[in-house]
Amino acid sequence: MGVLNVTPDSFSDGGRFFSSESAVAQGIRLIADGADILDIGGESTRPYSDPVSAAEEIRRVVPVIAELAGKSSVPISIDTNKAEVAREAIKAGASIINDVSALRMDRQMAAVAAETGVPVILMHMKDTPKTMQIAPAYKNLLEEVRGFLDHAVSHAVECGIDRSKIIIDPGIGFGKTLEHNLQLMNRLRELQQLDCPILVGSSRKAFLRKLLADQTHQDISADLPIVENATQASVAAAILNGAHAVRTHHVANTKTTTCIIDAIKNAHENQKDIA
Repeated sequence: MGVLNVTPDSFSDGGRFFSSESAVAQGIRLIADGADILDIGGESTRPYSDPVSAAEEIRRVVPVIAELAGKSSVPISIDTNKAEVAREAIKAGASIINDVSALRMDRQMAAVAAETGVPVILMHMKDTPKTMQIAPAYKNLLEEVRGFLDHAVSHAVECGIDRSKIIIDPGIGFGKTLEHNLQLMNRLRELQQLDCPILVGSSRKAFLRKLLADQTHQDISADLPIVENATQASVAAAILNGAHAVRTHHVANTKTTTCIIDAIKNAHENQKDIA
């Protein structure tokens, strides 16, 4: 899943693809690099970010979605927690809803997903983007994340969403400390109990930069090559631990990583004796 932020303030590439022209060009590059899905968002959900109106989100993303949908058959995911935005994005050509609030922030979102029949991604997030990184705490991290996602899936099904179209996301970096993120990555396979495909978005996240900063004793910005190296390590770990999809800013590098890791993961021991 290639990330395309049509925003002025996302933590990694905010402002780089804010115009429709630059966003479409980047989308085409991501597709050429091998993206299986484009995830397009018009509102930053970085820690401490402020929300934008539905009208502004629609203004940012709909023209981009419409043009890219006309140029490629790659599925487009709309990254939003607003039902109105999701509905307009689907009209323009999006075919997946990626809701970081797991249908909680807008009660109409479940109805939009059910009515349109598109797949929906339900993510775990503690509180809201504005407050999620203010001293996040858990009594039992995996139990609480799994319980949250189990309830979110059940709620979605009750609202008429086909269970086979539900994807879960543990929400790396959304209301978690560095240690929380490491634990989730390490024990990701435990979420397979929910019997839904698992999406992981660790690309360029702050926990990776914090680990690198602690090692190098310097500030680490999100776009440095060393952060890309760290991202690919986290992608490999996610796949080996059970992720079915990964969300990434650099599709070409991630395609290489997934090619090798999938081959290793799917290798079977040769039963024949080697002379």
